[in-house]
Amino acid sequence: MDNQDCHQNYNQYVNQVIEIAKAAGAAIMQVYSTDFDVEKKDDNSPLTQADLAAHHVIVNALTKLTPNIPILSEESVALDYDIRKEWSQYWLIDPLDGTREFVKRNGEFTVNIALIDGQQSVLGVVYAPVTDVLYFASTTHGAYKQIAGNEAVKIHTKLLDLKQPVIAGSRSHTDEKMQIFMRNIEHQLGVKPELISMGSSLKICLVAEGVADVYPRLGPTSEWDTAAAHCVLSEAGGDIVDEAGLTLRYNSKRSLLNPYFFAKSAGEINWANYL
Repeated sequence: MDNQDCHQNYNQYVNQVIEIAKAAGAAIMQVYSTDFDVEKKDDNSPLTQADLAAHHVIVNALTKLTPNIPILSEESVALDYDIRKEWSQYWLIDPLDGTREFVKRNGEFTVNIALIDGQQSVLGVVYAPVTDVLYFASTTHGAYKQIAGNEAVKIHTKLLDLKQPVIAGSRSHTDEKMQIFMRNIEHQLGVKPELISMGSSLKICLVAEGVADVYPRLGPTSEWDTAAAHCVLSEAGGDIVDEAGLTLRYNSKRSLLNPYFFAKSAGEINWANYL
């Protein structure tokens, strides 16, 4: 199978995965409209019935769609790396990214579904059920945004203008490192950067659609938090890189935690210089 066939194979799943993400979104919205309970996981992060409902919808549907491709979900039973490292392809999902935003009922949460091949995200669907906003991409086929029933529009990162830098930041995780980063940009460039606060993987999508220049994540995240939006950003002309400027890889190590990273538009600027 040559590369072109392989890329075509990724794209053949896009429409079905979009439908799966929307079905998971519908399951989430059923819980969203109720007086739901919030539990705490071992790492103290919140868990609701919506996370589990979306997980079951996605896993059941992907198992039918691609019975031979394994699935790793945030809500899966933990799998040892000795099993995972044998996977060449797998689905990586976060059934409800932004549970804190879900609990706050601000609408800034997403369903994230990615296909990983060779440690890269080659297909990504990010769906925000409250606003009915969808981002999707597959390798070599471009990145798209679709709002409700409107036609999908191709998206691209913007050209960096260091006279007006726009930074995407977390709604729930603003910390001292981020404040130092913003101050260093202001000090070194002589201009106060604009900050857009947003929840979940939508921050990466803001960079992909040219609204923000960079989203620095200077705290812990897991691979399922970034994978789907990473494909969208890559196909839109950007990338997610670590502090050394290397592209994030998936399933390349025992831990599923990401390093600190920068989701960035195209351009040679080294954002780590502002840490």
